[in-house]
This record gives sequence, C-alpha cells and structure tokens, in this order.
Amino acid sequence: MHLKLLSKRGLLIVILFELLFFMILLFIFFVKNSAHDTSGLLVQEQTKKSTWTLFAKDFFANSNQEQANVGLPARLTIPVISVDAVVIPVGLTSDGAMDVPKDPAEVAWYSLGPRPGEKGSAVIAGHYDWINNESAVFDNLSKLSKGDKIFVEDENGETITFVVREIRTYGKDDDASDVFGSDDDKAHLNLITCTGVWNKAEKTYSERLIVFTDKE
Repeated sequence: MHLKLLSKRGLLIVILFELLFFMILLFIFFVKNSAHDTSGLLVQEQTKKSTWTLFAKDFFANSNQEQANVGLPARLTIPVISVDAVVIPVGLTSDGAMDVPKDPAEVAWYSLGPRPGEKGSAVIAGHYDWINNESAVFDNLSKLSKGDKIFVEDENGETITFVVREIRTYGKDDDASDVFGSDDDKAHLNLITCTGVWNKAEKTYSERLIVFTDKE
C-alpha cells in the first residue's frame, strides 16, 4: 500500500514536471515568434523610410540636374525682325505686375518663372515705341508670323530655338494668365510688348501683343 502511494506520487510529480516543461517550451516559442514579427515590422518600416528618402533625393537631384542643364538667358535674337538684345532678369513691381527693362534696347525675362528651355512658359517682355521717337526692341514684333524662329542664348553659350505658334492681342486689363502658365509638360517662350492706342492719362498703351512660341 505504501509503495503504491509512492508510485502514484512519483507519477504525479513526473506529470507536473512534464506539464511545466511544456509550458516553458510554449512560452519560449511565443517569445521568439513575437520578436520575429516585431523585427519584421521594424525592417519594413525602415525599408519604407529608406525608399522614401531615396525617392526624395532622386526627385531633387533630377530637378536640380534639369535646372542646371538650362542656363540663365543672356541674349535674345529674332533675325526676321532684326532683334539682337541683352536679356535682363526681372521680378514683380510693387503692384504685382511683371517688371520691364529700363533700357528700350534690352528685353526682360520673368525670373520667377521657368527659364527659356525649361518645361512651362518662360516670358520675355520688351518695349514698343519708345519716347522721343527712339526705336525700341519690340517695335516690329507684330510683323512676326507663324513658323518664324526665335533664338535664346544662355549664359553658357548654348542656343535654344523656339518657333512662333500664335500671335494674340489682349486688352491691358484682360486676364492673361495663360501667358505665364501651361500644363502640356513642354517648353514654351512667350514674348510680350505693348500695342494699341497710347493713353496719356494712364501713360500706357491700350493693348498687349503676345507672341506664343514652342521649343523646337
């Protein structure tokens, strides 16, 4: 009877040890899996961050490279109307209009927009009918025709060719936002000058002549 009792107790102890050992193994298994899942999430998260960083670097690198490939405009020539002018950069006036060159023989490039040759609409303005009957650079701009060629030489000596697509006249107060913007992912150059009737009171002409051109 005593031996049977010991054998039962021994069997119970063995079962308890086996159960405890099984629970330890089970605990270790869950800990390992949990650590593996967590490390996997961290790797995925780090991969996402790395991918985004590389994308951002590539984006800005490509943008800078594209910007660097097109130099600042230095000279505008339009052989068909005998224009050969220095290009100066301008921004906005105090009332929010595009500034103009001070010299009637020069043209002004709107430096807050694309450079001629970059995607988008670059804009260059020049005077018409200067004071004291002095000739101005864009006096004959209206004589251009569709297909005529315009050349812009940049600071690096590279020349970009543009071809006249359309000539349009706007009232001085008309919405001309399409002159400064385009969404066709191509490079354009638009030329602006005055035309129409001189208003002595306002000291400006009644209309604006716009020559729309496309990069060849």
